[in-house]
Amino acid sequence: MPDNFEIAYWWVLSLVLLPILVYVLLPALKMRSASLFLPTFKKAIDYTGQRPERSALVRRKKIAIRFVHYLAWCLLVVALSSPQLVGKPEMKVKTARNFLVVADISFSMALKDWQTDGKKVRRWDGVKSVMHEFIKKRGGDRMGLIFFGSSAYIQVPFTPDLAVVDQLLEEADVGMAGQMTNMGKAIAKGVSMFKNDTIKTKVMLLLTDGIDAGTDITPYDAADLAGQDSIKIYTLGIGKPGSAGSDLDETTLKKVAQMTGGQYFRAQDQQQLQQVYIELDKLEPIEWEEEQSRPVTLLYKYPLMVAIFILLVMFALQVLVSIVKHLRSRKEGLNV
Repeated sequence: MPDNFEIAYWWVLSLVLLPILVYVLLPALKMRSASLFLPTFKKAIDYTGQRPERSALVRRKKIAIRFVHYLAWCLLVVALSSPQLVGKPEMKVKTARNFLVVADISFSMALKDWQTDGKKVRRWDGVKSVMHEFIKKRGGDRMGLIFFGSSAYIQVPFTPDLAVVDQLLEEADVGMAGQMTNMGKAIAKGVSMFKNDTIKTKVMLLLTDGIDAGTDITPYDAADLAGQDSIKIYTLGIGKPGSAGSDLDETTLKKVAQMTGGQYFRAQDQQQLQQVYIELDKLEPIEWEEEQSRPVTLLYKYPLMVAIFILLVMFALQVLVSIVKHLRSRKEGLNV
């Protein structure tokens, strides 16, 4: 018997004894009825030598037929008890987090200093290729996208449909939000997105390769707002500080992460960026929860089909025997 075999209604199996109890406790009904008096009955007894019974003969069913009926009853009871195969509780991803990606698409992200398959590509193209993989693995999170340059705009509001997030990430390109890097405005825009949502766990990934050039709000002030709303910010610096074409401000990014309980990472190429996303998966793991419902395969139809088959076969055999007897009696009558 498989380990996952169960019977839903064990008490139904007690009905297996019901025919036996009925047979024992409720014997055949006996009724008195009027009879004919035959003057020659005594002579018939003397002539045949047979002893008369005190009542009419009630023909009993053969043991084989009784056994078949009882077997069919047992199978019907088993079907009513609902035997089933119960699988293990399914695990599903628990939606417990809003994960916002705030990505810099200023002109500096167009620099071709990243290596991909032996070829130099733009920073943004290299970042996008790795972000696609990261997004696909975040099943269970409600993700959103904000792109920023001189301005910040919402590309994707929070949604569990990661395919949409992935598609709209692909459609974004360098320069769509202006040429400068307004980091403070981007963080503030993210904070405003979180305020409109009810999920408590809030995570922001700020990705940039430049230094803040905004004047409206500083990154520190924006980070302070995020901290007040329990938003954790992970910052990711793209490029190598001090190298040609790089003005990465690691000091600001580290401070912003520290103020919100997050962490700072730096990536100079796709391999390092992939490692950063692996670390993020460890810091913000996908949560799973056990489903209350379990997959169930009902088996009642099998004993039910066997019971019906047995009864049909027995009925067919009885009809066949009756036909054979009838034909035989007709033949004997014709011979006489």
